[in-house]
Amino acid sequence: MYFSLTVILLTGLTMLFIYTLFAEYREEEFQQRQLEKITATLYFLSEIRRMDSDILASLEEVTIQKIYDEKLLIFNGQRELIYESIDDTPIAHPEEILEQLSIENPWIETKDGRYDLVGMYVEYDRNQYYGISKAYDEFGYAKLIFLRKVLWGAFFGIAFVVVIVSVYLSERISKPITKLAERMKLVQIQDREKAISVGDSSYEIDILVNRYNELMTRLHEAFAFQKHAIHHISHELKTPIAVLVSNFEKMEAESDLAEIKKMVSSQKERTKSLGEMVNVLLEISKAESGSNIANDAIRIDELIFDLADEYRNLSPDFYFSIRYGEVMEDENLLTVSGNFRLLRAALSNLMANCIAFSKDQKAEVVFTGDNNRLTIQFSNKGTILNENDRSFLFQHFFRGSNSHGTKGFGLGLVLVQRIAEIHGGTISYEAADEETNRFSLEFPTSTKPSNMQ
Repeated sequence: MYFSLTVILLTGLTMLFIYTLFAEYREEEFQQRQLEKITATLYFLSEIRRMDSDILASLEEVTIQKIYDEKLLIFNGQRELIYESIDDTPIAHPEEILEQLSIENPWIETKDGRYDLVGMYVEYDRNQYYGISKAYDEFGYAKLIFLRKVLWGAFFGIAFVVVIVSVYLSERISKPITKLAERMKLVQIQDREKAISVGDSSYEIDILVNRYNELMTRLHEAFAFQKHAIHHISHELKTPIAVLVSNFEKMEAESDLAEIKKMVSSQKERTKSLGEMVNVLLEISKAESGSNIANDAIRIDELIFDLADEYRNLSPDFYFSIRYGEVMEDENLLTVSGNFRLLRAALSNLMANCIAFSKDQKAEVVFTGDNNRLTIQFSNKGTILNENDRSFLFQHFFRGSNSHGTKGFGLGLVLVQRIAEIHGGTISYEAADEETNRFSLEFPTSTKPSNMQ
């Protein structure tokens, strides 16, 4: 509607401007003809000093044929009428016009209804003359009427075409938007792989559709994380809670006070560990939601040494061999910018897997680094994963064929992978030989904290 009104209004104003210019041109052109008529008549009067009736009649005939419905008056210097055309068109109050004519004001033009009225002062052959002409421009007005009809026809024609084109274009533009809105009603959150499209549409609509699909993808990811977060919490908290309940049952049945105190002390440590795990899950949730989390420069080797000491207390028979690769000449390569609690949870999980799946109660941790990348390899002797298991290793709830007899829900490595991604790192698995499992955890290194994903 706005487009149509704007174009139609501009068209109307343009045509009105053209009509006004033509009307002004008609008036100027006709008044110039009147001026020429007065001049020509004065020429005849001055050249023919004694005119008989035949010459005067001929002059009047020429005058009438030249301009339609005209009255011409010629006065001498004393403002006495010396010539009057034979037409009956009246000129009211010619004396008022004569009073306005002089050598300083030789030309007057005005309107008397639809008639053009001009007055002129002329000095010719040392004599002074005044001329007054009143005439109706029949041919000029006829052309003006014809032009007005043409312009009105063109205006309505253009307006009709503009309205039709506007309706067509608006329908073509709004149809994809309407279709997009209808498709949006049908989209369900669980339709993860179902992207909407509107077929043949404009570039702008394609951008809108793509942005909507991107938004839906992010919503799917957010809902997926919410579901996975529940899985993480279930995995990480169910076993510790079950252990706590079991220990409480043992304490309830125990009668020895010293043994009860020992069990309470153990429960205290386990409860602290459970609280720490809750904090780890909260940190991951903050990172997933885009919130800022703690970001410090952490020495990975020192963290692993601390974890090895803790596991030595829990599993005295297990031994971690920790060594540095030949390329570890720069200590800065051992410093990772990240969240201490999350990194500790990831490393702890991998070391716990070494303990759970090792055949000889030993595991090896090797640090290597190059080009600001730190690689930590966790190796242990045990049953290796077959090719089919490796493709599903980092999926939720998957447990390999070598996990029979061990506790777990298949979520630990998923948690480690997500923590690595948050820190811009990666985790991978390989069979170093026929009986050696090796997990490689890689991080970018920096002595300064950097923004995490």
